[in-house]
Order: sequence, then C-alpha cells, then structure tokens
Amino acid sequence: MVNKLSFPAERRLMHKRTVRCFGYERHDGYYDIEGHLTDSKTYRLEDFDRGPMEPGEPVHEMFLRLTVDGDLTIKASEAAIVWSPYNICKAVEVNFDKLAGEVIGPGFKKRVKQKLGGTQGCTHLVELLGPIATTAFQTIYPKNIKQEEAGTKETKPRLLNTCHAWAEDSEMIRSRHPKYFRGIKTK
Repeated sequence: MVNKLSFPAERRLMHKRTVRCFGYERHDGYYDIEGHLTDSKTYRLEDFDRGPMEPGEPVHEMFLRLTVDGDLTIKASEAAIVWSPYNICKAVEVNFDKLAGEVIGPGFKKRVKQKLGGTQGCTHLVELLGPIATTAFQTIYPKNIKQEEAGTKETKPRLLNTCHAWAEDSEMIRSRHPKYFRGIKTK
C-alpha cells in the first residue's frame, strides 16, 4: 500500500484502530457480514476494571455479525465484546438483536441511532455498522446486478444519487444507466 498523502510533520503514533469486514454467501441464500474492530495504544494505559493495559494490547476488541437477505433486510444480529475498558460494556451485546428486521438502506443510520444510540448501545459497535453496511452492499451487489440484467429485479440503480460518481447527472449514469440520467444530454 502506497500512501498518497503529503509528507507529514514529525509525529509519534499514539492510537491504532483496525477495522476488518468480511462478506459471506451462505448455502441457505442469506449472507453473513462480519466486522472486527480493535483499538490499541502505544503506551501503557491505566484503567479501573481491567487493570493496566500494556502497549499494543487491545483496549477494544469487538465483533459484529449481521445476517441479511438479498434485499439487505437484517434477519439476525450478533455482537461480541472480547475486550473493553469496563466489564459492564458486555451488557449491551444483547441489544444488537434489535437490528433484526431493519433494512440497510436510506435512513438506516437514523434508525440504528434510535435503537442503539446513547446508553442502549456501544459507540464502537455502532460505528462498526457503517463499514459492515458497505460490506453487505458490496457482497450482494454482483447477484443484484445479474438479477437486474435478467429483468428479475427492479432496474433503478440502488446507488443513484448516493455519491459523486452515481449522481443522476454524471457521465457514468449517462453511459451505464441512460434511463435515469437527468443531466444535459450530449450528442
């Protein structure tokens, strides 16, 4: 991996967060989307519940699995907190079951915040839902494209107006999805 950012000022690494997400197609037609988050420090950290944490030892280590169908409806959700600064944090794992029935799509973040915001959830697991949602879409996307091309699924692009490339007036939409292009047509 080549870093394309400008050369940084002199600095010292203090915190490292790693997020890894995986999308699996199951034999029963569902998909498992799993996320793993770890946080660590480069220095010794004192804490009330766990005692001292040495440099590189996980401050947080958490897993989250969403089982979804082809329409991104969550069928099941499971959270596991392996490491956290406070022993009480594990108590919110069961609250992530509340995601069952939600659809990953417009308004998802807002609905998650209503169900798992504040004291009902875990900030880190809720943040992990962002990359998990993206991974879910990327996992299911090839099958949805095949269904759209075969005419067995709605053809309106799901990503329409969700980013610069998918803007209804973009060159990409004009060339790939002309039915939905709303810009100035060129000859």
